[in-house]
Amino acid sequence: MAQAPDNSLITEIMALKKASLEEIKAKYAEVFSQDTPASNNKIFLWRKIAYRLQENQYGGLPEATQGRIAELIDRYDPVNNKSLRPVTEPETGKRNASARDRRLPIPGAIMKKEYKGRLYEVKVLEKGFEYEGQVYKTLSSIAKAITGAHWNGFLFFNP
Repeated sequence: MAQAPDNSLITEIMALKKASLEEIKAKYAEVFSQDTPASNNKIFLWRKIAYRLQENQYGGLPEATQGRIAELIDRYDPVNNKSLRPVTEPETGKRNASARDRRLPIPGAIMKKEYKGRLYEVKVLEKGFEYEGQVYKTLSSIAKAITGAHWNGFLFFNP
């Protein structure tokens, strides 16, 4: 059963929201036992501090819940899914040639680009891209088909 919120904790968190960046950094150093935070973003630091204060007051997530979250991320989250990230070989530090480019959306995603008043749609495939029923190896080749000029595919589509 969840505990009732502590008004003094809420008051402390809300007061910190109105504090200066220097005051927030000082509180961060106190809460996390670090000299300097990794960011100068006031809202980000405030959120991290608020979460840690609540975690200290009420306890963190149970290990079973943390495990389930990690399992769901591994299985469903395209941003954090390790299987979609480029793999580097530890011995050489070189990227595995078969790995997907991290800048690309996941396979099945549709990229849209408006160019000269017309909307173009490109479907991301496991290996390549589909545009108007034809499969292309690169975004640059699709950009050239659309514009008639050579373009960097990432700059043209900005995925």
